[in-house]
Amino acid sequence: MQPFTTLTAVAAPLPVANVDTDKIIPARFLKTIKRTGLGVHLFDTLRYRDGEERPEFVLNREPYRHAEILIAHENFGCGSSREHAPWALLDFGIRCVIAPDFADIFHNNCFKNGILPVRLPRAVCDQLIEDAQLGGNARLTVDLARQVVVRPNGEEIGFDIDPFRKHLLLNGLDDIGQTLQRAERIDAWEAAKRAEQSWLPPVKVA
Repeated sequence: MQPFTTLTAVAAPLPVANVDTDKIIPARFLKTIKRTGLGVHLFDTLRYRDGEERPEFVLNREPYRHAEILIAHENFGCGSSREHAPWALLDFGIRCVIAPDFADIFHNNCFKNGILPVRLPRAVCDQLIEDAQLGGNARLTVDLARQVVVRPNGEEIGFDIDPFRKHLLLNGLDDIGQTLQRAERIDAWEAAKRAEQSWLPPVKVA
């Protein structure tokens, strides 16, 4: 998983509440278990009409086609608990979502996939949305180590994050990465068990 440290990028304004996971990635695209290739279908029903781009949708306009930050309203990621939703965001290029609050399962899935969800009050989100609407010159900075969002005017806005989840993102550790950090201890335990139970047949790894 790619570490998240400091991100300075174009932010896309999406002033909509209750954006559910079916809006983020419709159910018909859930046939794959790959984490790549889903970005083209991100917000599919909002981005396309009859296979053509809707020019009014924010991610179909410059500079937001290259956005790495998304700013929305309350209850982002509600609905079904599909991990494909953060997969689609990440594959599009979104590394950070800022909103007043998130659905719990979506919030948890973001951390497992290297996306930083930042909770900020609605009034602050609206300020950031106004900044984002200025276009490519209004880039935001998200500094995870310092736990601040920096507006184009230089104002710093602090945010809270669980210390352990912060550690995981800064170091690019997903569930597998955390396990691999203990590889030596796991190997030692396995070796000790094999010595204790030498009568067991060896395990064959395909």
